[in-house]
Amino acid sequence: MNYIGIDLGTSAVKLLLMEGSGKILKIVSREYPICFPKPGWSEQNPYDWFTQSMDGLKELLDGTDRSLVAGISFGGQMHGLVALDDKDEVIRPAILWNDGRTTKECDYLNQVIGKERLSAYTANISFTGFTAPKVLWMKNNEPENFAKIHKIMLPKDYLAFRLSGNYSTDVSDASGTLFFDVKNRCWSEEMCEICSIKTSWLPKVYESYEEVGTLLPELAKELGVSDQVKIVAGAGDNAAAAVGTGTVGDGACNISLGTSGTVFISSDKFGVDENNALHSFDHADGSYHLMGCMLSAASCNKWWMDDIIGTKDYGAEQENITKLGENHVFFLPYLMGERSPHNDPNARGTFIGLTMDTTRADMTQAVLEGVAFALRDSFEVARSLGIHIARTRICGGGAKSPLWKKIVANVLNIPVDIPENEQGPSMGGAMLAAVACGEYPTVRDAAETIVKLTDTVEPEPELAAKYEERYQKFRKIYPACRDLFLELAK
Repeated sequence: MNYIGIDLGTSAVKLLLMEGSGKILKIVSREYPICFPKPGWSEQNPYDWFTQSMDGLKELLDGTDRSLVAGISFGGQMHGLVALDDKDEVIRPAILWNDGRTTKECDYLNQVIGKERLSAYTANISFTGFTAPKVLWMKNNEPENFAKIHKIMLPKDYLAFRLSGNYSTDVSDASGTLFFDVKNRCWSEEMCEICSIKTSWLPKVYESYEEVGTLLPELAKELGVSDQVKIVAGAGDNAAAAVGTGTVGDGACNISLGTSGTVFISSDKFGVDENNALHSFDHADGSYHLMGCMLSAASCNKWWMDDIIGTKDYGAEQENITKLGENHVFFLPYLMGERSPHNDPNARGTFIGLTMDTTRADMTQAVLEGVAFALRDSFEVARSLGIHIARTRICGGGAKSPLWKKIVANVLNIPVDIPENEQGPSMGGAMLAAVACGEYPTVRDAAETIVKLTDTVEPEPELAAKYEERYQKFRKIYPACRDLFLELAK
């Protein structure tokens, strides 16, 4: 049988058709707009997700045996607030994961309610990107819209709702709402009360590999597939990417170099970083994970190339970078503020160390290195907890760059394994669908069978030592700028 994975990303939806063996048959993509109504705000129209996904499904299935499609599942951008009224209509544009408008609400949750209480209820503290402070922002700033709320959904779950007619979410995505008791894998009644919402507003929670319904008959007819196609809960994009790269089981690690950047560490045991610098979430394989998330990763390079330099030839720009570990320019990659480990929505992108002999290549290199250094910040938190990370896998658009992978391997000073298929969340979604349909008994079995490694980038001792020295300088820059960022934000 065949399985479809839908990666509902920030800039586009990617759809992947996979055989039960793991062979990828076809991939298509559809873009949709993102709106920035005010500095630091980020919104999208959920209807665009559905219409572009349906168009993408039609292209994906064109020329294939549609009778073989057994299941559809998802990996999706996390934390976004989709609010529906009692007629299941979208009340306002979705507020996305990288939206920074909720500073006051986060301060209220972290300072007034208290980080200790939040961590006790949810295993996490409040970040501006999380869903709960967005709901509070609606209550405080759009009371007329807040009064209309009948359901609160996450982006991929809105898509699952439109396909199946059922309200659902999965444990990994729910973990990033701040409404969820991660340890016990259920909604937190205490957090619902704190945020003045009804538990009935929240969808039913499933494990990522569980069926939430079947494809609506009218959509099945439109797509030319069976109305018995299973719609499977899926996972937040990072957990889905981890499944797609085989990052399951205790101590496995994956780095995602997508629009955002993540360090994902799988664990059989529930655990919380006492400073909450890392997120403690449920994993799509039925276990747990710790995750460090930076809001701007590959998007930093896209901004630098597209908007500043004005080129789409990323490879050509990187060809001029030859002196790794010796750059005198540093870059803070905080273009949308930052989450892990600083939790500072006022942080901003910053170049420092520019001189009259600074070149275009130096600044391009600084962008790539700044993202790698920021990823290491999360590694350092994990190491402070006694977690030994011997190696990591990598995925995402940035992982297509051999130079960037080399920089990451040496900044972290560990081997970086390259999966055969770097499709991340869409591959993970298809694998979760296969598990739900009985193709594999568990997510781990699916990962062990399907995921293959093609290469490993080993760190070079001399270069790693140079980057160690550079990183120790990098980590001093944000503390020196923190108070200035706050002043500039006023």
